[in-house]
Amino acid sequence: MPKGNRLLSLLVIGGLWTAAAPAYGQALVPHTLHLSEEQLQLKGTRLVQQAEQLLQFGQFQLALPRMVLATQLLPDRPRLWLLLGGLYLEANELYKSIAALQAARSLEPNNPIILFSLGSAYFGQEKYGAAAQYLQAGLRIQPDEIMALFNLGNTYYKLNDYDSAIAEYEKAVAQDLNFWQAINNIGLVKYEQGDTTGALAQWRAAVEIDSQAAEPQLALAVALYSSGQIEPGLAMAQAALQLDPNYADLEFLKENLWGAKLIAETKKLLETPRIRETLTQVKGGSPE
Repeated sequence: MPKGNRLLSLLVIGGLWTAAAPAYGQALVPHTLHLSEEQLQLKGTRLVQQAEQLLQFGQFQLALPRMVLATQLLPDRPRLWLLLGGLYLEANELYKSIAALQAARSLEPNNPIILFSLGSAYFGQEKYGAAAQYLQAGLRIQPDEIMALFNLGNTYYKLNDYDSAIAEYEKAVAQDLNFWQAINNIGLVKYEQGDTTGALAQWRAAVEIDSQAAEPQLALAVALYSSGQIEPGLAMAQAALQLDPNYADLEFLKENLWGAKLIAETKKLLETPRIRETLTQVKGGSPE
C-alpha cells in the first residue's frame, strides 16, 4: 500500500482525500470592510461551515480558500489550522501544511492529532528524523493510536532502524490482529534483513487475512520465484497483478517502501514472458 502521504489516515479531522490545490488570490479577502469583532466571528464561523460542507462532497478546491480565510478571521482556533494543514497536506503542499500545523501546535501543543499530522508532513518532506520526533511526541500522549504506530514504523524503516520499525509494526498489530498492512511491512523489513523465511511467514499471514490484497501476494510471489519455486511464484504474481497492475511499476513499489533487494528481484520477475503477457492482457482489458 502507498505509504508516503498515506500517513494522512491519521487525519480524523474531516475525512480528507487527495485534491489539487486551487489557485486563490484576493477574491474572498475583504479589502476595505470594517467589521466588528462579532461580525468577524460570524463570518469566520460561516466560512468554516461552508468549507466543512464542501469537504463532505469532495469539493476541496472550493473548501481550501474558505479555510484560509477562516484562519485569518479566527486565528485563535487550533482546529481550523489543523483542518487547513490537513488540506495542504492532502494537496502535497508540504511547506504550507507544516506552517498551518505549527500554528495549530502553538495554540494546542499537546494535541496528539496535530503532532501526528506534523509527523505526516515531515515524512512527506523526507525529513524522517523530524517525523519520528513528532510521532513519538504524539504517542507519548496517545500511545494506542494504531496508525501513528504504523507510521512510526514506516519512519524507522526509512531511517534504516529495522528493529525499531518491526517493534512499532508489532505494536500496531497488537491493536488489531487483522492489520495486514503492518504485517506486510514486517515482511518487507525482514526481507531486506536477509530473513527470507520470516518474510514469507509475514506475507502468508497478510494474504490469509485479505486474499484480495495485491501487495503481499506479489511480494510472496517474488520471494518464491527468486528461491527457485518458479511455477508457484509465476502463478501468484499473475494473480496479484490481475488484482492491481500498479504493482508492476517499480516507482510505485518504492513509494510502498519496497527495499532495494526486493525491487531488484521483482524486476527480474516482471521481465519474464509470462508476466509480460499477463500485464498486456490486464492493461489492455483482454480476457485471461
